[in-house]
Order: sequence, then structure tokens, then C-alpha cells
Amino acid sequence: MIVAKNNQGDFDSVQAAIDSIPSSNTTWCTIYIKNGVYKEKIHITSPYIRLIGESADKTIITYDDYAYKLFPTGESYGTFNSYTMFVGTSDFHAENLCIENSSGIGDKVGQAIAAYVDGDRVCFKNCRFIGYQDTLFTGPLPPKPIVPGSFRGPRENAPRINGRQYYENCYIQGDIDFIFGSATAFFYSCTIFSNDIGKKVNGYITAPSTPEGQAYGYVFEDCKITSHCPKHTVYLGRPWRHFAKSVFINCDLGAHIIPAGWHNWDKPDSEKVNFFGEYNNKGPGYTPTERVNWSHLLSDMEAKHYSRQNVLNGSDNWTPWS
Repeated sequence: MIVAKNNQGDFDSVQAAIDSIPSSNTTWCTIYIKNGVYKEKIHITSPYIRLIGESADKTIITYDDYAYKLFPTGESYGTFNSYTMFVGTSDFHAENLCIENSSGIGDKVGQAIAAYVDGDRVCFKNCRFIGYQDTLFTGPLPPKPIVPGSFRGPRENAPRINGRQYYENCYIQGDIDFIFGSATAFFYSCTIFSNDIGKKVNGYITAPSTPEGQAYGYVFEDCKITSHCPKHTVYLGRPWRHFAKSVFINCDLGAHIIPAGWHNWDKPDSEKVNFFGEYNNKGPGYTPTERVNWSHLLSDMEAKHYSRQNVLNGSDNWTPWS
């Protein structure tokens, strides 16, 4: 089926095409989306859906909800109702799309998610994720919120899906904790761009909440970590929860990366249980002798442990890159 503006396809809106697929769907359904700006809040819960845009630069799904926005009841949206696209299913694939939260800088609007992704065997290729604070949430939610009620949204009381997510040749832009969550997620040949928000610390690229006992959190391989930020103003990551895991392998790190690399989010007791590591990185932001002493420089053997095959295959040999 085809989505296009001005009655040029089967549907005028992306959500209408998605809604035509039953929740009991068991075979892959492909929705082709023509170039255009689709101002829609997308909600996907049926499995085996492919969204294929005409081009990542010109097929744009955008919305402008944000954490500080109020419902008619006077209650704020909060982080997890702010998404532009919600993917709450396994077996989902997207290509050649831009997913944007256009609400603006976090100091003014709070958290504002572009994509809320919560499922297993989820794949994005050649996609763009544009936002400021909390651009990409890789669910599931942690077991409980630090602030009661702050998890309100589409998965507040849902069973946890410790899923695998794969991002290839994607562009992800944000500033504060802009890739965050509990999933096992592999980022291959992606560009990760940090916004300059004019502060001494302009942000944290990752904020994982990897569950205790989960083998992998975030793995970035052959990625370009770039920005227009001033030198030494962005951290590679910090732990949203204890047992957080984030690893950068063969990545090109820009000068915006703070020499220490990682921040403990004022949780010194987390330093013994987190795993923040690097292997064979390069660029002006790679300063291994200046990293915090609780981060890890991986050996050759350890680096092999983080291959795409090991991270994503699981028991069903899922290979989204093939």
C-alpha cells in the first residue's frame, strides 16, 4: 500500500495505513510512504509491518508533543507520552524515514521523544531521528520509576519486553540523554550528532538502563560521533539505572567529547556495576588515558564478544543486516 499527499496513494496519512493492518497480522505488510511532511503522532502495535520511505531527507514524520505540555485535565504529558512515533510491537522494520520531535529545546519543553521503540526484532535502516532531550527511547521501561507516576504513557503497566533493536546507517540527533532505555540495541555505521545548547556540559549521548543480568546494552560500531559543540562539552554516557551498559567500537569521536568520557550521574555506587567501554576508537575525542578509572578499554577478545552476531542473534538467529 502507498501513502502519499493529495490523494496520490492508497492513504493520505501514515496512521491510516497502519490502522488498516489487524493486530492479529502474521505476515509482513509493507507500507510505502512518498516524500512529504506528515504531521502525525504515530502509534504502531500490530506486528510484521514495514514502513519504507521514499527518502530519509524528504519523507518526514513529525510532531511536537513534549513533557511539559498539559492534557485538558491539567496533567502534564510527561516524557513517555511525548513521542512522535510509538513502536509497541515485535517484528517491525523501517527504512528511509525521518522521525522528528519538533517541540524544541529541553530547557523550554522538557523531554520530547521522537521515537519510542519497545519490542523485539526491531530494525531501522537509513533513518533519521531528530530531537533535543530524549530523542530515542529504546524500551522497555525500567522496573519502577524513581519519581512515582513518571512512567505514565503507553507502556506504564505493560509486561517488559527485553528486546533487540538494530540501527544501521541512521542519523540520531539530540543532546540530553538522547539515546536512552533498557533494550539491547546495536548501532552500526550511524552518525550520532550532539546539539550545541550553549552550556558547559552540552549533553550525554547515552543513558542506558540495562537490566541486571542482561548480557548487552548499547553497542556502537563504526559510528561517527560528531557535533558543532565546543570542545570537551559532551559525555559519551551516564547510567540512568545501575547495571547500565554502553560500548563504542571502532568509532570516530569528535573533539566535543569530554576527556573523562563517562559520568556517574552522581551515583558513585553505580561505578562498580556499570559497564562503559571502548575499543579501537579514533579521533580527537578518543583520550583513553584520561577516561574515568571505572570505564573499560576492551581487549581483542572482549571486543569480539560485541559482534553483531553475538549481540543480536539470540536463540532465533535474527540477522537484520542480511
